[in-house]
Amino acid sequence: MSNTRPFKVLGLQQIAIGGLDKARLRHLWVDLLGVPVTGNFVSERENVDEDICTLGSGAHAVEVDLMQPLDADKKPAVHATPLNHIGLWVDDLPVAVQWLESQGLRFAPGGIRRGAAGHDICFVHPKGGDQFPFGGEGVLIELVQAPPDVIAALG
Repeated sequence: MSNTRPFKVLGLQQIAIGGLDKARLRHLWVDLLGVPVTGNFVSERENVDEDICTLGSGAHAVEVDLMQPLDADKKPAVHATPLNHIGLWVDDLPVAVQWLESQGLRFAPGGIRRGAAGHDICFVHPKGGDQFPFGGEGVLIELVQAPPDVIAALG
């Protein structure tokens, strides 16, 4: 088992907050706190209707994703925990996933794929399992491929 990490976590990319009614989340984050909505993402596969809000700008921008399920009885249950997940910028996502799996880290099903904001992403499972004993210790963690400008600014 190699302890030389071949990638770098650059910073916080997002926090995702879920609820049954996105309108209530919008009222708090957009109407009361003034965080601007910069996009929307709807996915049957991910069972989500999401408003993408942004704090800050450039490489220092952090998404605040306000999510509600398309169907509350289906998985993934984006509303089941109010703080659904955190996203971390990484400089080389494929290398990070390969190395982390070799260290016993469990990833959620779905592999590397295009995320709501257009970046490649994958999720660390909140719990370890038999084959991969380590997980996010109760937290769903999204690893997000940083674009070149973020790597330059934060790397």
